[in-house]
Amino acid sequence: MVIAIDGPAASGKGTLAKRLAAHYGLPHLDTGLLYRAVALTMLDAGFPLEDEAAAARAAEALIADRLADPRLRERAMGEAASRISAVPAVRAALLAWQQRFAGNSQGAVLDGRDIGTVVCPEARVKLFITAAPEERARRRHRELEGRGETTTFDAILADILARDARDASRATAPLKAAADAVMLDTTELDADEAFEAARLVVERARPH
Repeated sequence: MVIAIDGPAASGKGTLAKRLAAHYGLPHLDTGLLYRAVALTMLDAGFPLEDEAAAARAAEALIADRLADPRLRERAMGEAASRISAVPAVRAALLAWQQRFAGNSQGAVLDGRDIGTVVCPEARVKLFITAAPEERARRRHRELEGRGETTTFDAILADILARDARDASRATAPLKAAADAVMLDTTELDADEAFEAARLVVERARPH
């Protein structure tokens, strides 16, 4: 069983994906980490993010060990990943990576921006998780403060709105809900309520 979870930044899709994966005993992939890892690889090597050829090489050479780097969770990497993700050659290389992950015999849970539309269009379960931008900014602000990063709510909200616009308008695999995805707005839901709503969707779709 493949569970595809899409949605914009800080919608809660990552937390939800991890919980569903644990509940059903499935491997989980936060596909955003792939793009962050490509961006970090480039920055570590001294390449500007605008260098599309270097980005493509970094994506093609990406190994799973890179996904454990704690620097990938930093706010700057989210912004860098959003820029890298607009490069078609990067998306093509990472598409193959993601599809290999999803193709194992037991299934998987993947979360990102184009899982239900591009990566796993045949997924048995498709969820599109969203929330109001202001609520997403509040969540990200709490998360970053909890990690000791200094930032402001207004700066985070501006980042989120910019990323939403960039992700939704890119030519290759834009952020959008699959036609057959179940929409779940988590603005008014806590983590437990969101999990229960998502679990019910999975239960209705899974074979019995």
